[in-house]
Amino acid sequence: MFARLMPHEGRFFTYFTEHAGLVVQGAAELKAMMDDLGQAEGRARNIKTIENKADTVTHQTIQLLHQTFITPIDRDEIHRLITKMDDILDLMEDVSQSVFLYDIRKIPDEAKRLAEICVVCAGEVKAAVELLDNMGNAEKIMKICAEIDRHETSADQVLRSAMAKLFRSEPDTRELIKLKEVYEHLETVTDKCEDVANIIEGIVLENS
Repeated sequence: MFARLMPHEGRFFTYFTEHAGLVVQGAAELKAMMDDLGQAEGRARNIKTIENKADTVTHQTIQLLHQTFITPIDRDEIHRLITKMDDILDLMEDVSQSVFLYDIRKIPDEAKRLAEICVVCAGEVKAAVELLDNMGNAEKIMKICAEIDRHETSADQVLRSAMAKLFRSEPDTRELIKLKEVYEHLETVTDKCEDVANIIEGIVLENS
């Protein structure tokens, strides 16, 4: 209780919000890549730049954590939240590099749908993070986290359908392997968003 009354460093929430904004940018670039492969190289380059910026924010957050005596939320939760958010962009970069380096020529509708779900989940992550500095927002935050869980379930369903179609219909083994990896990485982006939502739910339950 005493620690809650002492001054604490509030820049953590600024860093969380900045990082979440980069996640949203990365998701938008990823969807744009899926919609227009003619821009694949440029989009992959943009996502790499965004991912590098996010790495810098992650480093700044962890550095601040080491320098701060009183933190607004549990130290382990700060570390887990920023690193799990960084995992989202790492996966986005993996997708973009796979599409570009494997020279994939056509993106199936299922992959486009997964990219759309990634955009939605990224937006929800940002919305939840932006409310995290005020536990009066607890109910709103929990609803957003529940939406992320729902979208992740939708992504699971799209992935299963995509895989079934791929193994039934794709005659080229090399294409099958390439697309399978893209599908799995895209779905894992939503998994990582759900991981972030679970951490945020824990923070809310601990502090509200």
